[in-house]
Amino acid sequence: MHISPPKIETQFEDLPLTLPVFPLTGVLLLPRAKLPLNIFEPRYLNMALDAMRSDRLIGMIQPHQESDGDDPSQLYQVGCAGRVTSFSETEDQRLLITLTGVCRFRVAEELPAIRGYRMVRPQWDDFADDFKVDAGDIDRERLLACLKAYLTANQIEADWSAVADSSAERLVTTLAMIFPFEPSEKQALLESNTVTGRSETIMTLMELASAKQGDGSHVRH
Repeated sequence: MHISPPKIETQFEDLPLTLPVFPLTGVLLLPRAKLPLNIFEPRYLNMALDAMRSDRLIGMIQPHQESDGDDPSQLYQVGCAGRVTSFSETEDQRLLITLTGVCRFRVAEELPAIRGYRMVRPQWDDFADDFKVDAGDIDRERLLACLKAYLTANQIEADWSAVADSSAERLVTTLAMIFPFEPSEKQALLESNTVTGRSETIMTLMELASAKQGDGSHVRH
């Protein structure tokens, strides 16, 4: 009898009808990128453990503002689902997990919470192309010039050999995720549908930040 091997990667047809979400301000996950998370709140420990018992998918999404007491904050309409691809436990009962970005989603409806964490009904159809690698037609020369000016203004060192070896998608995704842009700017990067568009937005943001730094004002951190 032939037994098919289990699927390691999530396919578009495997995407679920419901999704647990982890609202974090200023945190961005994009398809194929890796996001390390330190889980310690009981509700999010519940979420991570429940996800690992099922399809291992968790939706990263930004709230519009911090919650006020027990009143949950409104969520942005677009987030990105990530698959738990590694985890470890600590002696003080935390979970260290890594999410690998799978596909963006649009919140069709928020559902009742489960074990303290929030759930949504995701709409995936607008983002089927997230499963395709985007070669990215970017202005690499301008992007690197913006990056050098931004890093110099903020006295940050870079591994330029790693930058040179990065594909367009990997480079743009890394910059979008690690740089301290404002939450609304992070959201604009998430909702951009191409590497080219995301690159243009990043360059504009870096140019504005570098210009402000040159005028004596402080770049946001």
